[in-house]
Amino acid sequence: MAAPRHLPLLLLILLVGFASADEGGEGGPRGRRLLVLVDDLAVRSSHSAFFGSLQARGFDLDFRLADDPKLSLHRYGQYLYDGLVLFAPSTPRFGGSLDQNAVLEFIDAGHDMILAADSSASDLIRGIAAECGVDFDEDPEAMVIDHINYAVTDAEGDHTLIAGDDLIQSDVILGKEKIEAPVSFRGIGHSVNPSNSLVLKVLSASPSAYSANPKTKLASPPSLTGSAISLVSVMQARNNARVLVSGSLDLFSNRFLKSGIEKAGSKMRYEKAGNEQFVTETSKWVFHERGHLKAVNVKHNKVGETNEPGMYRINDDLEYSVEIYEWSGTSWKPYVADDVQVQFYMMSPYVLKTLSTDNKGVFSTSFKVPDVYGVFQFKVEYQRLGYTGLSLSKQIPVRPYKHNEYERFITSAYPYYAASFSTMGAFFIFSFVYLYHK
Repeated sequence: MAAPRHLPLLLLILLVGFASADEGGEGGPRGRRLLVLVDDLAVRSSHSAFFGSLQARGFDLDFRLADDPKLSLHRYGQYLYDGLVLFAPSTPRFGGSLDQNAVLEFIDAGHDMILAADSSASDLIRGIAAECGVDFDEDPEAMVIDHINYAVTDAEGDHTLIAGDDLIQSDVILGKEKIEAPVSFRGIGHSVNPSNSLVLKVLSASPSAYSANPKTKLASPPSLTGSAISLVSVMQARNNARVLVSGSLDLFSNRFLKSGIEKAGSKMRYEKAGNEQFVTETSKWVFHERGHLKAVNVKHNKVGETNEPGMYRINDDLEYSVEIYEWSGTSWKPYVADDVQVQFYMMSPYVLKTLSTDNKGVFSTSFKVPDVYGVFQFKVEYQRLGYTGLSLSKQIPVRPYKHNEYERFITSAYPYYAASFSTMGAFFIFSFVYLYHK
């Protein structure tokens, strides 16, 4: 009997399905669909080098005007995009169902965003940035000015084109390769709250910079001065959503990415500014191509056993282990660190141990269960600059000894044993003397 003609087609579909499943199992931590909002479609060509780098890394970009009446981030309860690139600084309102609250809900759902502003930034853009922990200068005409650390140009200019080189010291955010050339920046400055540990300044202004209107004379001291001015900041929320806020849209432009730069007072001229490397590396971090951790295979058991018990007894010796991997941009690699700790926790930590690693992703330790019974938790709370946070917890009860599990004779009770037998012996001697003494 001849095989059905459609059998090879079914086999092909099954093979493709299995291949897709395998790729999904090794896939990255984030999707690749990005919505790019611009207030002028000319931005698509003027910033094509940056968009091209995203597409070369596998991202699918959907370019839309910010006032498009059909704009929507989700449909039927599902988000249509995994990230947002907001290059529409002057837009007063979004089109369709998109507004400030929708953008914030998008971030609250764990998605990422790059926001670029300039001197034309609208209240809408300023409001979104403020909700992300970044406050732009209240003066709508203000720009960052630096009369010492400016970029040398053919024209004298107003020194608003800054050569920034005060970068955050983090290989996770900026990559392992050092950015040698200064970064060209022209735009508005912002401040971050020092007590807000979620927001970090990635590119800061120099101590000689200040924020003011370059077209007018200063009538009063500027509100933002020196290193307190942040040019580019990032925020990683508690749900590991990442946001980059830049006070310059030109920072991402082809002109700034390809042009050379010379810092005032320096004799060295760079053929290319550090912008291309800077925006590429920071965008890798924002979209979780770097610095994303995952924990799998959390295990605990008694020493010498392999099965996980449902309950421990006080003073048991136990082992705890967890596997932690880091996304390298193409695959999951073993994470190596010496500062991962586990807590054995009930209201407060009774045991705090640093986990040792085998450099293959496995972190482990062993300890003795404290002499306290109750409901405990194994807790791992790991926060490290630039990395996604890990929060692991596993509940386990601890019981006391059963009545038949105590030692027959307890060493610490020997004095009480001696006291009991000496009392009985003394009573026997007293009775004998009392009865038979004349």
